[in-house]
Amino acid sequence: MIKLGLVGEGIAQSQSPDLHVRLGAALNEAVRYDLVDSRGVENFDFPGAIETLRREGYRGTNVTFPFKERAAKLADIRGEGVKRVGTANTLLFEEGGLRAENTDYTGFISAYRHSFGERPAGEVLLIGAGGVGRAVACALGEVGATCVHVLERDAERGESLTRDLNAMGINADCLSFDQAERELSGFQGVVNCSPIGHINHPGCPIDTSGLHEGQWVFDAVYVPAHTEFLNAATQAGADVLSGVELFVFQGVDAFRFFTADRLSADSIDAHVISLRQHYIERLVTSMSSR
Repeated sequence: MIKLGLVGEGIAQSQSPDLHVRLGAALNEAVRYDLVDSRGVENFDFPGAIETLRREGYRGTNVTFPFKERAAKLADIRGEGVKRVGTANTLLFEEGGLRAENTDYTGFISAYRHSFGERPAGEVLLIGAGGVGRAVACALGEVGATCVHVLERDAERGESLTRDLNAMGINADCLSFDQAERELSGFQGVVNCSPIGHINHPGCPIDTSGLHEGQWVFDAVYVPAHTEFLNAATQAGADVLSGVELFVFQGVDAFRFFTADRLSADSIDAHVISLRQHYIERLVTSMSSR
């Protein structure tokens, strides 16, 4: 049995246990996936929780809010995504020490390539420069972004991301909301990595009247699966990539790290197609029952 976990705050409703159990079934391998939820735990000891999992024979663990930066700092070995982004969402217990990976970074690249092939990302408007926004921004440099225009209400956070992107050789600048909405039709890609559109933060992150056919649009929000932003993009004729794809691909990438790539690349497409449909239906059903 492969023992895995997820450490984070408020994770009781996470779909990750279901995803990893399903991926394990593809290998005829039983998976135990446990949640370590810090919500309500006073003075939660993150390093101690990770050490407990290691001591109890877990292969590794996923990490989510608010521990991704601490996970990266805790590691002895850092993958390329962690080096570029500065955060980690996957930790593996290996003979050489604690290894950290960022599968938000690799998962976005995989999801983009799966949907759009070698299509260059071009000029991209990125809405939201938080944890996921930073990972996606770095990944955009790997899929042919010529410039990442950052739209972020927290000016300091937006400027920090653009500085880091430029230092990596990825052209980037910050835009105001007025600039972004005025120039929306000129971007090849429009990406939402803000929480706007989530069931707990309803709405649309930007005026979508400038969207049109020929653009590609991504929304990191996947609850609901069909956000107001993605619906507007679909109606405008743009090609869309949903947060469900990122959820599935980051999970597939994490599982491949956990199992040393025993889930072969040749088998990924079939799993992704079935898993994507499963989670879209599951999330739509859960929303309709509210």
